[in-house]
Amino acid sequence: MTDNTPHPSGDPSLDERSVVLDAKGLRAMAHPVRVQVVGLLRKHGPSTATRLAERLGVNSGTASYHLRQLGAAGFVEEDTERGNGRERWWRSVHRTTWFNDPELAEREPEAALAYQQSVASIYALRTRQTLNELQTMPRVWRERFDLSDWVLRLTPEETTALYQEVWEVIGRYRRDTPENAATAPAGAERVGVITHFLPELNTPAPEEETP
Repeated sequence: MTDNTPHPSGDPSLDERSVVLDAKGLRAMAHPVRVQVVGLLRKHGPSTATRLAERLGVNSGTASYHLRQLGAAGFVEEDTERGNGRERWWRSVHRTTWFNDPELAEREPEAALAYQQSVASIYALRTRQTLNELQTMPRVWRERFDLSDWVLRLTPEETTALYQEVWEVIGRYRRDTPENAATAPAGAERVGVITHFLPELNTPAPEEETP
């Protein structure tokens, strides 16, 4: 639903439509419905509160409230070219969100946790949705679906290096933007790549197997 991965260099200037969460933005986004609203607007384009409410399974009043809060915080804005006197359309101001400030997380621990939990829940939801649709996908796409995990034993520095390498590999491929979608080769579809780096501290080393 949303791109929330911090760039390893901490420099969001690589994408002019990125937003770095400050304290105000973090508090504004510390709600699962708002994270989903922003993600839907980025993924599907401008929409109304009524249409968003249908996708989210909430009433239109709730969707309208969260849109207004997001608008006040600068994450969404009215799409005046689409709106009319009876229906307001909204669009996302940014394409990606960056949250990579450990000091901010320490100053706003509750907001940081709420935001990160919301993002994690949305990633889990996206996985379940794909699983539910897997059997109806063309076989060529079913065979490309993958859920894998590897358990490594790394230092913090090695973990940073690994993340940078993964980021560089992903960066070589085509981002799903309106411009790229228009020029993508035939057969190209949206593919979600979700990464998790999950420290499990103080885990005992595995015992050596004896023959």
